Amino acid sequence: QKPILLQGHERSITQIKYNREGDLLFTVAKDPVTYNGHTGAVWCVDADWDTRHVLTGSADNSCRLWDCETGKQLALVKTSSAVRTCGFDFGGNIIMFSTDKQMGYQCFVSFFDLRDPSQIENNEPYMKIPCSDSKITSAVWGPLGEFIIAGHESGELNQFSAKVREQLSNIKEHTKQINDIQTSRDMTMFITASKDNTAKLFDCTSLEHLKTFRTERPVNSAALSPIFDHVVLGGGQEAMDVTTTSTRIGKFEARFFHLAFEEEFGRVKGHFGPINSVAFHPDGKSYSSGGEDGYVRIHYFDPQYFEFEFEA
Repeated sequence: QKPILLQGHERSITQIKYNREGDLLFTVAKDPVTYNGHTGAVWCVDADWDTRHVLTGSADNSCRLWDCETGKQLALVKTSSAVRTCGFDFGGNIIMFSTDKQMGYQCFVSFFDLRDPSQIENNEPYMKIPCSDSKITSAVWGPLGEFIIAGHESGELNQFSAKVREQLSNIKEHTKQINDIQTSRDMTMFITASKDNTAKLFDCTSLEHLKTFRTERPVNSAALSPIFDHVVLGGGQEAMDVTTTSTRIGKFEARFFHLAFEEEFGRVKGHFGPINSVAFHPDGKSYSSGGEDGYVRIHYFDPQYFEFEFEA
């Protein structure tokens, strides 16, 4: 089946994300496009549970809150360095974002409670946790909004409490930078994508390492199917190396693995550069990928895909 091609961006896609119902797909890229106000690359995006608000973080040293229906900017938080990751807790009341370690500033994770307008107005989060060793490159909320799970440039994984200013646990299963973290539908597990050519599955609460999915290229993004024991990985070599190789050698396919057996069972081609972000639709019947080529491709699975799984 032919994919649906979304061409709204002129520069590379940095993240794509479905809302909870799956009727909207949010995309951000190195061009701000419709996020009027941002003046630099938009690195991250998230929507709250009822899709009333959208949160974006950008290289222009700001994190912004938007009204999803009107597109109006509701709040602006200025930072000292680029905002790399952002997200709403499950209730949609608390936002977190992390800033880059750059220009003499260290990496911080900040937490704001949107029910207290003074926090945004005064640019004073209720909690700010410094990360002195290695900058955070990806972060998501854990179950029940008790903590966030953060992946670092060094390959480390941390749990930071959202209630008290402390690090709950720390492990290092990856040897290189963690590019992406996504949770399972029920928030019991999460998958990481790393520059060390692997994606790994972990338990959300204990951070126990459960599975490893190996490739020959850096993995930029990984997602878990909400209905099957399937994983999709997207990657390719570094963007700066793409011009020196042909697309045939480049390995720009989305790759499908079985969650339990760790075996690859399918590939989907199409992008003309590395895939930077992948996401399953919440109903599990399709997935999307966003690439360095600026395109978002939405693929609906063939009926055989569902028959194959049930037979297996």
